[in-house]
Amino acid sequence: MSTLNAAIELLTPNLALHPDKTAYYCGDRALSFRDLDKACRRFARMLQKLGIAPGERVLIALPDCLAFPVAFLGCLLTGAVAVPAGSAPGDEDCTYIIEDCGARLVVTNAELASQCTAVGTATKIIVRDDDGSPVCSNFSGGIENHYQPADCDFAYMLYSSGSTGKPKGVPHFHKSLLLPCDLVGKSVLGITGDDIIFSTSKISFAYGLINSLAFPLRFGATAVLHPGKPDPGPILEIIRLLKPSIFFSVPAIYSRIILSRPNGELELPMRICCSAGEALPAAVFEEWQLLTGLEILDGIGSTEMSYHFMSNVPGRAVPGSAGRLVPGYRARLVDDSGNDVPAGCEGNLLISGETRSPCYWNMPEKSAETMLPDGFIRTGDIFVEKNGFYYHRGRSDDMIKTDGRWVSPLAVEDALRCHPDVADCAVTAVSAGSFVKPGAFVVLKMGTARTPYLPLEMRAHVKARLPAYMCPVRITFVEELPRTSTGKIQRFRLRE
Repeated sequence: MSTLNAAIELLTPNLALHPDKTAYYCGDRALSFRDLDKACRRFARMLQKLGIAPGERVLIALPDCLAFPVAFLGCLLTGAVAVPAGSAPGDEDCTYIIEDCGARLVVTNAELASQCTAVGTATKIIVRDDDGSPVCSNFSGGIENHYQPADCDFAYMLYSSGSTGKPKGVPHFHKSLLLPCDLVGKSVLGITGDDIIFSTSKISFAYGLINSLAFPLRFGATAVLHPGKPDPGPILEIIRLLKPSIFFSVPAIYSRIILSRPNGELELPMRICCSAGEALPAAVFEEWQLLTGLEILDGIGSTEMSYHFMSNVPGRAVPGSAGRLVPGYRARLVDDSGNDVPAGCEGNLLISGETRSPCYWNMPEKSAETMLPDGFIRTGDIFVEKNGFYYHRGRSDDMIKTDGRWVSPLAVEDALRCHPDVADCAVTAVSAGSFVKPGAFVVLKMGTARTPYLPLEMRAHVKARLPAYMCPVRITFVEELPRTSTGKIQRFRLRE
């Protein structure tokens, strides 16, 4: 049975409505919807001439630039499976992903091409031009007849951020690129063609892919691409120049922007600020609102589910909450035996919805463990539900059992972040003699002196807010916390 080609669904309506409108800004360059469509079709024609068949994988190892959506959508037009890898993976990760997915082609730039040369001879490499356009000048004509996918045909494959080990390939159907636009973009965020969208999360991750590629094309909006690092200075300059109306980022970036503006207010043009990637601390929500007057809409999704399945909504955001279930998804909170837990009790989160990936790539045992026969997936997250709102308590493998009771690292981190000297923190299990106890790693605010009494003050601060068994037995000051390229804290590295 055939299904819709997501590239056609995203490209064609804009050609009829506003072909000369800007689809993407990147630096001082812009790409209209008309030119985007032409470039995608030329790229698709090039893939055909190179003998890339439907179903074969094409790795896109690029920073967020104008070439990225061209290469991604060009793959879908021919039936090739786009595998976004971005520009963050190191030599080992890049080689691993190429070999794991069996990429026939790698699209990259001169700087990253050296990372891809140690793979098998079956993999060809295309280096894009420095101006951000793919090298396809020898193919002046575009593809005429696009690929008509079947229901079982994959459109793209994302690799998880690898916060607990090697990244896992997560393939998705064409509908997983379109449904989040309707379920979240339209129904929750109310995105229209008048919006300018800026996401600091890169296109190579599920959050950034929908934000920067699917949303603007589905609604005829304009997106801003930033190939550089998401540092506060460049981010705020882009916001000042291009005045985005919707801003997508992660808690770590919101915290860094707040810390970069220690005095006064920050006027921003956005009507909506969104967060995902990991739980947004209530303290960050409140500090951002004090600084900017704007709320942050926290939500949670996963690579396996393509995008958000829970979200706060504009005007009704609850600090510390991941929001309500997005209509179209089902959730269960269960104990370790798979039984539903009572309302208000912590449980393992199971999620079901049409955007669910059917499997992990080349990992049948892990697929069977995670993708359940009843349509639900095990997210690996611990949540509690109160009055329809869901509160993240941490990853199941990050929970700490001490004195026969479970400790949520997030609850301890929230208490620590209220201390005036704490810029950032992470809590994980540490050994205290023969016992396992919570331990904290703290990044201090600039100018704070590391006195011998400061850890004692911080422990007393936590004890005043939480039960004694949840208080960290050890506080270690660090310059920064280990994070994945998506901003998630790598607690396993702290435990090591």
